[in-house]
Formats: sequence, C-alpha cells, structure tokens
Amino acid sequence: MSWTQVYNPLGNIALSALVAGIPLYVLFYMLAVRRSPGHYAALFGTASAVVVAVLVWRMPVGLALNSTLMGAAFGIFPIVWIVITTIWVYNMTVESGEFDIIRNSLACITDDRRLQALFIAFAFGSFIEGTAGFGTPVAITAAMLVGLGFNAKYAAGICLIANTAPVAFGAIGIPIVVAAKVTDLDMMRISQIVGRQLPFLSVAVPLWLSVTICGWKRSMEILPAIVVTGLCFAVSQFLVSNFVGPYLPDIVSAIVTIVGLGFFLRIWKPSVVFHFPDEKATGPVTCHYSSAEVVRAWMPYVILAVMVFLWGLEPVKKLLAPFGFSFNWPALHNLVVKTAPIVAKDAPYAATYSFNFGSAAGTAILISGILSIFIIPNYGFGRSVACFFRTLKQLRFPILTIALILGLAYIMNYSGMSASMGLALAGTGVLFPIFSPILGWLGVFLTGSDTSSNALFGSLQKTTATQIGVDPALTVAANSSGGVCGKMISPQSISVATAASGMVGEEGNIFRFTLLHSISMVLIMSALTFLQAYVLTWMLP
Repeated sequence: MSWTQVYNPLGNIALSALVAGIPLYVLFYMLAVRRSPGHYAALFGTASAVVVAVLVWRMPVGLALNSTLMGAAFGIFPIVWIVITTIWVYNMTVESGEFDIIRNSLACITDDRRLQALFIAFAFGSFIEGTAGFGTPVAITAAMLVGLGFNAKYAAGICLIANTAPVAFGAIGIPIVVAAKVTDLDMMRISQIVGRQLPFLSVAVPLWLSVTICGWKRSMEILPAIVVTGLCFAVSQFLVSNFVGPYLPDIVSAIVTIVGLGFFLRIWKPSVVFHFPDEKATGPVTCHYSSAEVVRAWMPYVILAVMVFLWGLEPVKKLLAPFGFSFNWPALHNLVVKTAPIVAKDAPYAATYSFNFGSAAGTAILISGILSIFIIPNYGFGRSVACFFRTLKQLRFPILTIALILGLAYIMNYSGMSASMGLALAGTGVLFPIFSPILGWLGVFLTGSDTSSNALFGSLQKTTATQIGVDPALTVAANSSGGVCGKMISPQSISVATAASGMVGEEGNIFRFTLLHSISMVLIMSALTFLQAYVLTWMLP
C-alpha cells in the first residue's frame, strides 16, 4: 500500500522545517559540542530521523526502516568500497617502503607543506574528483598528505576544504548532467552559469588553504605560487565549462594546474620553507633515489588515476555494466509518492539499488592495486591480501559511520523531511536567490553528494525561480555551486577523511575545523547568486 509524502505536517511550513531539522541538530550537537566519535553521532542522528519521520510525518514504520536500510546499503557500496580500496593501495605503498620514495620525490620538488598541499590536496585531488568523485579524492589525498608527514588534523581538514571548487563538475560532470535531467533545462547553459560562479571560488581556494595552514603573513611568502595555482585552475574551469561542456572542466583544470605549478617551481622557490611546528627538523632535503625508483614508486598512483579516468568514460561504463545487477528495494520501491509542489504531479518515488561492481570506481582502484603488486618490489599477493584484511579492520568504524549517515540521508528524503526544509527556504520570495545556494549546501550536507543534492532540490529550484521571475537556470546552477561548499561538513565526507588520515573517532574535531570555512564559502556563493539575479545579469549567458 502506497503512502503520499506530507511536507507541512504541523500546519506551518517554518515550524515543520524546524522539526525536520531535529536529526541535523542531533548530529551537530554530537559532533561539534560533545565531539563524539562519528559512529555514535551517526547512530543517534539516524535513530532520531526515524522517530521524527514516523511520529511527525506519519511515515509507516516499514517504509521508514526500509528507506534507512537502503541508504545504509548504498553507503557500503559504492561509497565504502571506494574508501577500502583506496586505503588498501596506500597501505601497500607504505608497508613496502615505496611511499618513502614518493615522500622524498615530492620534497625534492618542494619540501614546503603549503606547496605540497596545493599539489596534492588541490590539483591532484581535483583530477581524482573530475574522474571519480563520491569521496575518492579526499580518501586518496588525505592518506598521501599524512604519509608525507602532515599533521593528521590538517591533512584531513585541508583535503576537505580543497575538495570544493571541482565538485560541481566531478565524476565527468555527473552533477550537472543530473541537474539538467531533473529540470529539463539546457545542460550547456547550466554548465556555463556554474562556470561563471565557481571560478571566483576556485581562484581563492589555494590562498584559503595556505592561510588555513599557516596564516596570512606566512601565506604571503608563497603568494606567486598561490596566484599561479588559482589562475591556472579558475581560467581553465571557466573556459572548458563555457565552451566545451560539463564533462572535462575538472580534468583539464587539474592537469593545467599541476603542469603550470610544476614549471613555475622550477624557476621560483619560497625564501622560507614552512613545516608544522610539531614536526622534527630534518634539514635540507637530499634526493637520493634514482629516476627509475621514483617512477616505480609513483606507478600505483599513476595506474590508479588512469584506471579511475577510464572507468568514468561512458563506453567503459556500458562495457562493464553486465558485471553487476540491480533490483527494486522490497517494500519500498514506488510505495512512497512525491506530490506538489516538489513535483508537478504525483509521482512514485523509485527505490532501485544497483550493485554495479564492474563499473564502480572502487573496482577500478582495486584493479589498480592488483596491477601495482607486479610493480612493487618484494611484495607479492600474500602480503597484499593480508594488507587488505588489515585495512578492513582499520576501517570498521568508518564503514559503520558511512552506512548510518547514508541511512539518515535516505530516511529524510523518502519521508519528505528534506523537502519540508527546502520548501521553507523557497518561501522567501524575491530573496530566494540568496537562499538558493544554501539549499544546495543543505542537500550536500544531508547526502554527501552534489549529484544527490541536485536530484533532490533541482526541480524545486526551477519552480521557485519561475514563480519569482528569476532565470531558473541560475538557481539550478546555484544549487550545485552552493552544494560544493557543503561537501567539507558532510558527515559522509568527514568519515572518509578521518579514515584516510588515521583520525577515526575524531570526526567532531574535523567538523569543527571545517564548519566556519563551509559557511563562509556558501555565503560568498549566496551573495554572488543574488547579484547575478538582479544586478549582474550581464554575467549570465
């Protein structure tokens, strides 16, 4: 028997939205105030969401439990699968001693922690975001920075902050593709508008990272490198998104940034090399590995990048599609009905779970790890299998956390609680362009995905913009641009970062670390969207 969503169960949309936020208040309290381990915060948040959905939104108990279980299953695969395989590859390079060579080779380019963050967290992370997305870049870059000797808290935090500018075009442009699909708007136009919003953030993120690491004064010591990094990425992102499309902005921008910064550092070096205060002084770096050894040490990550890129291509996805299966989730599929104003007319809410093992990004990383065994000297399959099971044990709490957080996201979506909060923001009238990016930010906080946020709120953004006389493509694009700012505080992303940096149980501290950065960035996007709606309309295509 089907059940129709109710978006205003308390008769006042503002009050209903406040009550819908109870699970988020619980999460915030547990993470930011109590500083509880992530799996405890996720457990209490998810439990409160189920209770509120059943008691206030009158969702049948069976539907509430099934939507939560489906979310948890999605958390385990494909999200956890990415984390497990990524950390496994990293652990193999550490156990074999190859990561010592990687560390030394990077130090020979620059031993400065600020510049290493620009290379790894921002540029290399953007390449991985562009090819895979869904938590992959944070998992890889946070593990690499810790291996290089970064303070674990800063490794996790700056990788989360860096994973903003590229998110809207992540996974070969999937967030933009989904936004266009759910709104029936021109995909190229959405891409162009996002490409006229995010470059303002992209050019600032390198400076933002450096200031976070060492403050304004020390950041001025590397200002030339910061400017090169920001301009390489922002200009490339603008050009590709506006004249090519949404599929390649991240990949092209990342490659241009890596090459541009690399060449620049051949002719320029900072006068003072920065290390964290708690690091032991090591003195001048000696490059004592041969070129062949350096290339061999980097090969697992080169293979990983190539494999993830290939797996993101549509022909490869189609080729690998048979190596998996999908099914309609029992006692949930099409039994929840979405209604106006979230959709134009009543529509069943599909609940299809796909175990696309062959085409999953985690499988690409698994294969890259297997291929790496043939390259890593004196390692072998026996040690790699043992390392894989040690990795599983290491990640047991992050696995639980991610599963619970996705369960929370799904129960809020299927119950209509997320839509209730969205409708409250949509009721702000001519001020809606200010809140449009915040709606996307909220969606990414809830789901951990800009793609999911666009699917959740894209139609609402279009409908509201049309009602108030604003270009609907602008608000739909702002949903994606604002959403990228919520990635760093999403409990799902934080769980990935803490798992990769060895800070399991410290999720609350990382949440506090990134919260003000996230709020500041989304307010910048809100101000820009408001100006583009009414003042700077000439900026729109």
